[in-house]
Amino acid sequence: MGKYKKTVENYPSTLPLSTSERRFNGRIFPAADEDKCLDTVQLNRLEQSFREWVETASRCDVRDSRRRILMIFLIIRYTGAKLNEVLNLDPGRDLDCEKGFFILGRREGKSGHSQRKVQISEKLSHEIHTLIADLSLRNDTSKIFHADPGFVRRKFYDRAEACGISKQLGAPETLRKSRAIELMQNSLPLPAVQMLMGHSTPNLTSSYVTFSEDDIQQVTRFVVEKESSRKTSARNSFFGKIRTIRQGDIQTLVEIVTIGGLIISAVITNDSLQRLGLKAGKMITAEVKAPWVLLHKSNREQGCSADNMFKGVVEKISHGEVSTEYVVRIADGTEVCSIVTRESSRRIALAEGDETWVLFNGYSVVLLSE
Repeated sequence: MGKYKKTVENYPSTLPLSTSERRFNGRIFPAADEDKCLDTVQLNRLEQSFREWVETASRCDVRDSRRRILMIFLIIRYTGAKLNEVLNLDPGRDLDCEKGFFILGRREGKSGHSQRKVQISEKLSHEIHTLIADLSLRNDTSKIFHADPGFVRRKFYDRAEACGISKQLGAPETLRKSRAIELMQNSLPLPAVQMLMGHSTPNLTSSYVTFSEDDIQQVTRFVVEKESSRKTSARNSFFGKIRTIRQGDIQTLVEIVTIGGLIISAVITNDSLQRLGLKAGKMITAEVKAPWVLLHKSNREQGCSADNMFKGVVEKISHGEVSTEYVVRIADGTEVCSIVTRESSRRIALAEGDETWVLFNGYSVVLLSE
């Protein structure tokens, strides 16, 4: 049997789910060969190699040439675009720096055919805009990305070897695959990753609601901005649509269907309901802090008072003097972080690769509205 890992898949059925089905809605897929992909540390090291290469240019024309290669690298590294898609970009037509997206896959004479909108962070958008504006002083703006593919590949190989990475791992195709894996590790749902990569249109119908392309763009924007800021993590974040709102005299129960088909229950005050302007069908982000997440080691679904309970696999354990941090990947691909005391860690006796139940109450969920 080959190597496998649990990852996210959009739920294809429109039928109601049982409690156990909706809480563990995942399938097992062959894992990518780690020897053929770069992790985030390697990707960042490669990016730094490109930036240092640009800074060492002594002549203006050489510097311009290297900055063009840097732009091509940055776009592939952060959008997962194909090399030919980037080389065919026209900045005036395909880049909207104000809204932070590229149009990739546009074909001459085939308007709208296989093209897609790819979200980028505000920080990257600003850098690309600045580079284009500077290079446009000495070049035709519409042809800034036009370059010989073979030349570009050789420079990618050179930069990879310069930072101790085998040249094959510096290939544009490897960067594209590495970006897809990185985004899933950052908890971007699989349908959003599929759309970003330009794969065949995913089934965006979850168990109760349908997600539009604009909904997916909104989720992607949230993840790439968090990733860019490096101040927070997309862990413990669930993206979805509000399914139902049940208002009481003081508090309100909100049920959210994630893109991966899970259901998250949150309890908020009626004041918060009004302030956030929540209504059924609205896209929303639900977050829960790590200390509020409980873990239970068992092969069977537990009967307990927790409003939210999902099965997952322990991916990482970090032991400290006072507390222990667990990172668990649940069925829809979301990474959930839990922090417990060392004594609690000793009692539950979890190891990396173990299955565990992730539990948290609706009162622990914080809702974030656009």
